[in-house]
This record gives sequence, structure tokens and C-alpha cells, in this order.
Amino acid sequence: MPQDPRQCWCLYFATALCITLLSACSKSPTLPTLDANATILAFGDSLTFGTGAAPNESYPAQLQTLISRKVIAAGVPGEVSADGLARLPQVLDEHQPKLVILCHGGNDFLQKLGEDKTQNNIRAMVKLARDKEIAVVLIATPKPGLMVKPPDFYQAIAKEFVIPFEDDMLKNILTDNTLKSDLVHPNARGYALMAESLAKLMNRAGAL
Repeated sequence: MPQDPRQCWCLYFATALCITLLSACSKSPTLPTLDANATILAFGDSLTFGTGAAPNESYPAQLQTLISRKVIAAGVPGEVSADGLARLPQVLDEHQPKLVILCHGGNDFLQKLGEDKTQNNIRAMVKLARDKEIAVVLIATPKPGLMVKPPDFYQAIAKEFVIPFEDDMLKNILTDNTLKSDLVHPNARGYALMAESLAKLMNRAGAL
């Protein structure tokens, strides 16, 4: 028997709606396009400072060369996330960035300060930037140990704020001895790979 045209139309409409909703849910987070004069703030600890390499070999310095945008290196070796959270407001006010690349948590893990506190501090840093309408890219820092991988909370924070994040980059670098200067820091080549990965992420997200 021929189907009721109204039923066919309802089925078609429902299918189209489901496809649209699924497409929207699977869409990767985007970033605002950064003009040539935009300032990017690389904020974090020794991984942002560039410990293990020369100043011009840190990932912020190499990223600046790759993307032809000003990248401010605001990394403090040894800093824990609570101190980073306290420092961030003044740094944001000083530099007025359009984008923050946040890489924090490693020293919390080394000092075994507790994941809940680290998660809350990093979430608060992301929220602080987003409340000021500053875009954020989140870098997941792996925990040291037999299984070198980042805690799941980085992904949860990225999903909550719908921001791009890089979860495999540091894990891959810090498990390759040819890319490290010591147990927890990249060498110049490792920082170069960080810069290249972030440039690709920013390009995919529409920032460049």
C-alpha cells in the first residue's frame, strides 16, 4: 500500500533534523580569526618558559615565527596551578591577548597536590579568560609514571567551555627520548614539534 504523504514528510523532516543535530554536536570547537596585529598569550610553567632549550627555541618563540603573530611567553618554571591562577589576571590585563594558550598542571602532578585542586584551578583559569571574551586553547599535561598520559579532566574542561585542546602532543614528546632534554622537558626539537602542532590546531580551528 502507498504510504501517507504526510507520514513520508514527517519521516523526512525528523531524519533531516537528526542529521543536523548530530553534525552540530560533532563539530570541532572553533577560534576567532586572528588578524596580523593580534597578541597571543602563552601561559604556563617551565614547558611554556622553554626549560631545556635556548630562549629562541621555546615553543612560544617558534610558534611566533610559524604563524607571524606576536606570541607573549608567560611561563614561570616551577609554578603550580594555584599560583598560575593568582598570576593570570594581571598578565591578561597587561597584554590584552586575543587568544590564550594554557599549559599548566605539570608541577601539581610532580608535587602530588591532588587532581581535584588542579582541575579546579585550571578550570578557573579558562573561565577567567572566557569571561573576558578571550579565546583559549588548552594543552593537556601528562602525569609522570609508567603510563604517561594526561588526566581526563583536561578533556572535560575543554568540552565544558567548547574550546580546542591538544591532548596527545606532550604525551608523544615526553615518551620519546630524542625529543627531551630531561625527564619532564622537551629539547629544542620537542618544542619545535609543540609549535608545529599548535599552529596546525589553530589553523584547523579557523584562527589563522
